[in-house]
Amino acid sequence: MRVDLFDFDLPEENIALRPANPRDSARLLVVDASADPVLSDQRVSDLVEFLKPGDALVFNDTKVIPAQLEGVRHREGAGGQQVSATLHMRTEPDVWKAFARPGKRIKIGDRIEFGDLGSLSATVEDKGEGGEVTLRFDLSGPALDEAILSVGHIPLPPYIAAKRPEDAQDAKDYQTIYAREQGAVAAPTAGLHFTPDLFARLDAAGVERHFVTLHVGAGTFLPMKVDDTEDHKMHQEIGYVSAETAQHLNAVRARGGRIVCVGTTSLRLIESAAADDGTILPWSGATGIFITPGYRFKAVDMLMTNFHLPKSTLFMLVSAFCGLGTMREAYAHAISSGYRFYSYGDSSLLSRNDR
Repeated sequence: MRVDLFDFDLPEENIALRPANPRDSARLLVVDASADPVLSDQRVSDLVEFLKPGDALVFNDTKVIPAQLEGVRHREGAGGQQVSATLHMRTEPDVWKAFARPGKRIKIGDRIEFGDLGSLSATVEDKGEGGEVTLRFDLSGPALDEAILSVGHIPLPPYIAAKRPEDAQDAKDYQTIYAREQGAVAAPTAGLHFTPDLFARLDAAGVERHFVTLHVGAGTFLPMKVDDTEDHKMHQEIGYVSAETAQHLNAVRARGGRIVCVGTTSLRLIESAAADDGTILPWSGATGIFITPGYRFKAVDMLMTNFHLPKSTLFMLVSAFCGLGTMREAYAHAISSGYRFYSYGDSSLLSRNDR
């Protein structure tokens, strides 16, 4: 499909630079795509009214790490040069893939010292396209984790970082209340809206809560550089669905409950783990699933997700879930009604369109 089919105009004032406070006071656009689209303006705190006893919410419990590293590149016969690296996928205890700037000047064999006095050092082992490099660090395992926590900082999405610097509040705001598995470069942002009070009310309503892990990579921020979706290559992300979680979700489906994914990351992982008949299997590994209109969803019935960038893979995903025409109508309504977009913005609750 042509990428420009997924373009739309978004005024600057619709881009959120801070989250709603409290978190569940954010607006929620409910989109019923099962027939002619029906749009309903609500609040995230109203979510319980649109779910039924026996439904299951699926959350991504990944935890954002301070994956933005600033350092100095060293090479024999050349002076030091300032570089910036955004870690996006760990492949070994001492190896991370990263996006580096200025990428064109970095070569295999370069040494990079991050932090004060070179407290964290790495060697460039490989170099790919678009500024991607493979870094082998001098530290490994938990020692490397501690060093990254010490010298790194939260990589705010570029549409926020371009307008204001990161601050101490972001360390709290850009993390879900249930985050526990360290490894994400970006937050699963639909989950940022949940509060202990909302969890308590969902529990009281008989809505189940289950967790999977997908470590969101920096590739989620990359713009598409092709004209046709067939030519786009998704960056892979590491994820896990436990046997226990798979068993619980299959039981939900068997008794007629709905699988409601909180965020596109949990949806992409569940669809990666699902068999053709919709059975969810235990799963572990890297997924590069790319969902565009025409994709047949196997297991997910509803999706809660924030509002996405024009021409992004995530706007393509929601268009596959509800229909491109429906999502164009929903986004036009959201923009004209003052909904706040992107990571710190408002959210939507989408029902799947199987027509």
